[in-house]
Amino acid sequence: MRKKLLLITMLLYLGIAAQAQENKEIRTQKDGRGYLVKIGDQAPDNFELVLQNGTKTDLKALRGKIVVLQFTASWCSVCREEMPYLEKDLWQAYKDKNVVLIGVDRDEPIEVVKKFHQDMRITYPLALDPGAEIFSRFAERKAGVTRNVIIDETGKIQYLTRLYNKKEFMEMIRKIDQLARK
Repeated sequence: MRKKLLLITMLLYLGIAAQAQENKEIRTQKDGRGYLVKIGDQAPDNFELVLQNGTKTDLKALRGKIVVLQFTASWCSVCREEMPYLEKDLWQAYKDKNVVLIGVDRDEPIEVVKKFHQDMRITYPLALDPGAEIFSRFAERKAGVTRNVIIDETGKIQYLTRLYNKKEFMEMIRKIDQLARK
């Protein structure tokens, strides 16, 4: 009797685990861009952002602001292409309108992040992401960078971008503008 009960319990567990994995795969495939989150989700906030200047923050502390997380890396040519537009069209235009932009540099040491910040001539901060731990809360660990996650004042995801596409970038700016006018 005990063996039957144990066998049934194990089969149920395996069935539930398989269904959870299938749901995760369907959710990811539906987006097709490697995101684990979707618009309308509460943004993961169980991590700390350590900025290149040594200060620390987190999404809970930024609640009440519109937050843009830009997932980037110094070796990413598409990121480098997008960053001047993020600086000019997003950061400079909205930093005084309750909007925070933080670049999250994927798995690079502080010296590289500081040089990247300087080389790109950006004024918005970059945060360290050792082991891509922050990135993996939003996207599949093996998925590429050049992503922007727009989070509203309540912590909900409002927009997601992938790569740098001028049309999508302008839609993102319109979404930020809409959120900033509330």
